[in-house]
Order: sequence, then C-alpha cells, then structure tokens
Amino acid sequence: MRPHPPLSGTPNYSLPGQGRTALQTIRSLLPYLWPRGMLWARLSMVGSLIFMVASVATLNMVPLVMGRVVDWFGAKTGPAHQLGVPAALIAAFGILRLSAAAFAELRDALFSAVQQRAVRKVAVETFVHMHSLSLRFHLDRQTGGLSRAIDRGVQGIQMVLRMVTFNVIPTVLALVLAGATVGRKYGWIYATVIVGAVIFYVVFTFVYTNWRVRFRREMNEMDSESSNRAVDSLLNYETVKYFNNERHETRRFDESQARYEKAAVQAAVSLNGLNIGQAAIIVSALTLVMWLSAHAVVAHTLTVGAFVALTMYLTQLYQPLSFIGFVYAQINQGLIDMEQMFRLLMVPQEVADRPHAKQVPPRKSVHDAASVTFDNVHFGYRPDREILKGISFYVPVGKKLAIVGPTGAGKSTISRLMFRFYDVNEGAIRIDGEDIRDLTQDSVRQAIGVVPQDTVLFNNTIGYNIAYGRPGATQAEIEEAAKAAQVHDFVLRLPDGYKTKVGERGLKLSGGEKQRVAIARTILKNPRILILDEATSALDTRTEQEIQTALREVAASRTTLVIAHRLSTVVDADEIIVLNDGKIVERGDHYELLAQDGLYARMWEVQQQEQAEAIAPSEGD
Repeated sequence: MRPHPPLSGTPNYSLPGQGRTALQTIRSLLPYLWPRGMLWARLSMVGSLIFMVASVATLNMVPLVMGRVVDWFGAKTGPAHQLGVPAALIAAFGILRLSAAAFAELRDALFSAVQQRAVRKVAVETFVHMHSLSLRFHLDRQTGGLSRAIDRGVQGIQMVLRMVTFNVIPTVLALVLAGATVGRKYGWIYATVIVGAVIFYVVFTFVYTNWRVRFRREMNEMDSESSNRAVDSLLNYETVKYFNNERHETRRFDESQARYEKAAVQAAVSLNGLNIGQAAIIVSALTLVMWLSAHAVVAHTLTVGAFVALTMYLTQLYQPLSFIGFVYAQINQGLIDMEQMFRLLMVPQEVADRPHAKQVPPRKSVHDAASVTFDNVHFGYRPDREILKGISFYVPVGKKLAIVGPTGAGKSTISRLMFRFYDVNEGAIRIDGEDIRDLTQDSVRQAIGVVPQDTVLFNNTIGYNIAYGRPGATQAEIEEAAKAAQVHDFVLRLPDGYKTKVGERGLKLSGGEKQRVAIARTILKNPRILILDEATSALDTRTEQEIQTALREVAASRTTLVIAHRLSTVVDADEIIVLNDGKIVERGDHYELLAQDGLYARMWEVQQQEQAEAIAPSEGD
C-alpha cells in the first residue's frame, strides 16, 4: 500500500495573493489577450494596434494643416486667392479628421473580438476552477460573495481592457507625437511646458487616486457583505418567517448598506477634489502656453497659424487627458475587481487527480456492479478532531452494506470520502481493488450514485431535474427512470407534466416527491455503486415504505451502501456495521447484532418503543 501523509492541518482558504500588485494582475490577464494556437486572435490584436497608431498619427497632423490654413489667409488677400490652396488644405483637414475617426473605429472593431473572448475565457476558467475546489472551500465561503467576485471580475476585465486600449495607450502615443512635433516645429520650450504639465497632471492624478482607492476597496467589501446577507436571508426564507425575524434580517442588511453608503459618499467627495486639482493644472498649462505663444506672435517669431496650431495641440491633447483621472480611477477599480477573481484562480485544489490517473470502467450491463473496500481509513475535518478512526470493511459486488450509529459517529463522512470531496488522511478506499486516489475524480463520481437525506433540486422543471442524472437523455429514458422511481404517475397528474417547475431548491414539491425525483435521477445516471444517505429519515412512515420499495428495485443489481438512522430500513442488509465515536464497534447481519445485545440491540429497542408509542394514540382515536 502506498504510504500517505499523516493527518495535517486544515487548509487555509483565505484567498492567496492579498498583496498582489496592479502589474501582477495585468500580467495574469496577458495570456488571454495573446492566446496560444489562435492565429485569428493574434492577427486581430496586431491589426487593432496598427489602426490605433494610424489614428493617433493622423490626428497629430490636423493642427499643422489648420495652422497652414490660418497662415495662408494671413498672407494672401483678394478674391483671386479664396478658392485654390485653402480649399485643398480645408479638404485635407476634413480627410485627416475623418481618417482618424475611421482608424479608431476599425481599432475598436478588431479589438472587441479579442476583448470579449478574453472575458469569456477568464469567466469560464474561474467557473470551472470553483467546481474543482473541495467541499471544504465551499463550506468556508459564501455563495453570494463568490458570485459577486466573479461578476465584478468579469466587468473589471472589460473596463481595464477598454480603458487601456481606447484611452491610455492612444493618449500616451499622442503625447509623444505632439511633444516631438511641437518641439521640432515651434520650439522646445512649448514642448517642455506641454510634456511637463502632462507629467505633473498624471503624477497628481495617480497619487490622489491611489489615496482614494481605499474607499473603493471598502465599497467592494460592503457590497459583498450585503450580497451575502441578502442571498443567505432569501435562501432561508422559510426560517426567517418561522421565527418572525424579518426586522432582524432587514437590520443586518441595512447595516451593510449603511457602511457601503458611507464609503460611497467618501469616494464621491474625494473625486470632487481630484477634479478641481486636475482642472487647475490644465488651465495653468493652457494659459502659460497661450501667453508665451502670444508674445512670440507679437515679436514676429511665430505666426498666427502657429498660435492656432499650438492651441489645437493643447486642446486635442488635454481633451482625452481631462478624462485620465476618470480613466485611472476606472482602471484601478477594474484592477481591484479583477484582483479578487484572479486570487480565486490561485486557490489550490485540495483534491486533485494524480498524473496518469486511471478511469473506473462504466457500467456495461444491469449486473455490472463494483466492490468497495475501506482499508484502515483515518480522517478528520480538522487536525485536532479525528472523525474516522481506522474504519475497515469490504462490500462484495452486488451486496448491501448498512452503516448505522448515533448522530456524530461519522456515517455521512463515509459517503463524502467515497465521492472524494475530501481525501483520507491515512489508509485507503478502493473500488474493485483500485485506490480511488489513483483514479480520476470524474470516473469515480460517475460510478457512484447517491440519494441524499436532503434532496436539493434546481429551480427548473421536473424533467430537467431527472435528466440531470444523465444530460442528453431522451424523454423516453427520463420517463422510464421516473416509472422505476414510482413518480411517473404523479408527474402526469400535474397540469404541466414533466415541464412543471419545482421552485427554488424544489420547495414546490413535498419531501416524498423530491425523494422520488432524486431516485429517478440516480436511476438515470445508472451507477455501479449506490449510496443511500439517510434517504428516508425525514419522511413519514407511509411515504418511507413507498420510497423503500423504489429503493430496493434500484439497489437490486448494484453494490449498495445504506447510511441509516431508522434501523427498520436496513434489516435486509447483507452486513450491518455499527459506528460509534468514529470506530466500528459491532458488525453482522440484523439477527446477529440483536443476539450480541450491544449498541445495535439497544438502538433497535428504543426505536421499536418510539414506533409503538407513535401508533398507540392513533389506535385509541
């Protein structure tokens, strides 16, 4: 037997990468923008960059043409000179502006396909990764918070890509071209003022926005908390009503909303201060350049056309630059939103397939079951509390094993380990002699079917919920499974038949109806091994008897593990093991265990008395 590590500490599921920088977050996104093996995506990316450069370069020529027009009118007078050259220059002005706009639209058209594919790829990868994480992770996290993190992350990717591609890079390129053109054409003092003002503007914006970012983080935290509380309250709607706790839930939700409101107001007020500072820098730079160029015009070292061109350069440059604060804030917000989603992708899988893991063969015939072995299994959810303490048993092909014991003995933990929601700390679980850690999780779970105590259905139709056992099954196969589970006639009596909606978690159906749907779903899955985990403990006696009939038919040709509280449901088991405090304290069939006069016999006696007491009042009525 391959050695396994001893009982270790509970994994830390606080999200990794809490100190991730913006650069690290952006670097995580780059592979999705330049995907391997997708030539069209790479060509689209290259094409969008070419059109972006063409758009900025074309727009950079517009002030020069306008300056030429103004200078021409200043030097030439008279009607003979009003159409020729200026008409050509004005036409060139229009063509350049139109070309710049057209190149920008072509850039957007090419990049949109790359952007949307990257968003889709990240979202799907995150969704898949969430399903690959262990049950421990999902028990420690809240669904509402995870959902919001993924939603905000997807929106953040769209925002960052849009802002960087359509605002930041074009603005930086325009600044470089404008600075070089102004310095070479009109003098480096003007270029120095323009570039210096822009650098000061950007530094001020970055520093101020970094100070503001804490308010956005706090807003995100409060948004997640508010969403968690709302989802948790609505999922437990009936419990809220049972205890008249609407006001309590409203107060908790309002507390989160109040903290969100405070952070949102602080973010808005701080934005006002940012806008004032940016406006002061822009106006100061504009005034200085215009004052310098006006003196140069009076001194005849610059023409009026040069004055107009410089003003246009400033206007062209500062127009997109005036949004840089908003752009930077949006990019920061997007990076923060992306940050948590990428941290989710960094959470390691606690349960992972080994390299070259083998497949469990699928069920080939009605008699194709599989043996199950527990070999000295030790397991605990926490290092300081071991749940299973050396459990060993063997279930031959096609036989039924029942597992009973008091609450907290470790019965349901056995089914979770078989599904590999967790891996054992010591020992081994085997299917047909193969350690399940050497098998793929997908094939192990495909080989096992379960009917749980608490059946949760999707908010969809009865037909969909049955077909969930084997997506793609035909209607005839769905109905055949429903007949075997003794639910077909009930479904036909409903106005919408198999298209009847079951409601959130199946709440529109009774407990017995939900259990029958769960049985039908498991029959359709056609597993080699069947686990009945307290499948009838929440039902009344009559319904339990009806369900037991269906369960016996399902288990007839399969290896079956029955985890039960009511001992009357396991009297026909080939072997019964009794758990207590994580250990097997008794084993045998029903009559052997009664003869041992131990824990099983005492549990049987208590349950028989309870049943007799429950029947006695009805007989006297």
